[in-house]
Amino acid sequence: MAVLSTSDERFRAAVAELHVPVMGTETVAPLLATLVKLVRPRRVLEVGMGYTTPFLAAALAEVAEEVRVESPALAAKTRPYLQADAPLTEEWLNTAPALLAPEFYHAPYAPRLVAVDDLSIPESSSGRVLEVLRDLGLDHLVTVVNANLRDCADRFPAGFEPIDLAWVDAWECLYFFDNFFELINPDGGLMVMHYLMTYPEGEGFLRYLAAQQRSRPGEFEIVNLLEPHKLTQNSITIVRRTSGVVPRRYAEPGEEVSLGEPLRTQAAAHAAAAPDGPHQSTAHSGGPVADLLAGAVTAEKGRVG
Repeated sequence: MAVLSTSDERFRAAVAELHVPVMGTETVAPLLATLVKLVRPRRVLEVGMGYTTPFLAAALAEVAEEVRVESPALAAKTRPYLQADAPLTEEWLNTAPALLAPEFYHAPYAPRLVAVDDLSIPESSSGRVLEVLRDLGLDHLVTVVNANLRDCADRFPAGFEPIDLAWVDAWECLYFFDNFFELINPDGGLMVMHYLMTYPEGEGFLRYLAAQQRSRPGEFEIVNLLEPHKLTQNSITIVRRTSGVVPRRYAEPGEEVSLGEPLRTQAAAHAAAAPDGPHQSTAHSGGPVADLLAGAVTAEKGRVG
C-alpha cells in the first residue's frame, strides 16, 4: 500500500471516526505529525491512544519513505566527487536532495511506535485505533501495549530505548516525568504532554518542572504552548532533554557550510554503504553497516594522510 500523507483526503476520512471533540486533539494531531517530520525520531512512545495515533504512525511512514529515496540519491550525487578525488562544493550541497547531512543516513531508518493504553476511558476512541491503522496499512509500525502507564515499561519491545519522542496524553504526566525521563534520548529527545495549563493541578506540575529545571541545569528545556481560544484540553508542554546533546556545528561564521574533509569523510562513508537506488528496506546493502562505514572512514583517512 502506498504511503498516504496526513494531509491526504483519504487519510483524513479514515481517521475521522477517531476524532472525539472533547479530547481536544484536532490541532495537536497534525502538529505531532509535523514534529515527527521535523525531528525524524526512530522510537516514538504514545501514552493514550486515539486520534493522534494514526497521525504519528503515518508521519513515521512518510519519513521512512523519504529516507528510502534520499539515502541512495545522496550517495549518487557524492560518488562523482569521490571518483574525481575532488572536494565537495556548493553545487554538491544544493543539488537535490539538497542540504542533507550524511551522518543522519549512516544508520538505517526503521521507526517504531509503541502506543500505551488500558482502554479505561469510555468516551475515548482508543478501542477503534487498531482497526483504522489496519485500514491505512500502518499497523506494522505500531506495537500496542494494553496496560496502565505504571505497569507498561517492562512490556516495551526489545531495543526500544532511548525514546526519541514521547507523546503523553494522560493524567500521569508527573509520574511519567519522574519515572521515564531517563528513558528519553539525552541527545535532544522530546516529551510532549497534553493540557497542563489553565487548571490548578497542571499549573502545579509546571511549577514542579520549572523547579526541577533550576536544580538540574543543562538537563532539559521547556516550552509551553497555549490554544487561547479553548477553555480546556488547550495546551501542550514540550520538554527537550539536553544532558547528552551531541554538538553539531555545520557552518562557519556567516552561515557558510563547512565543506571540508570532516564532511567529505562522512559523505564518503555514506556513499560506500548506501544502496544504488530506493529499496523496500532502508537498511544498507552489502554487509553490516558498521563494517562498511569503518572501512570507508579508514580509506578516507588514508587518502587525507
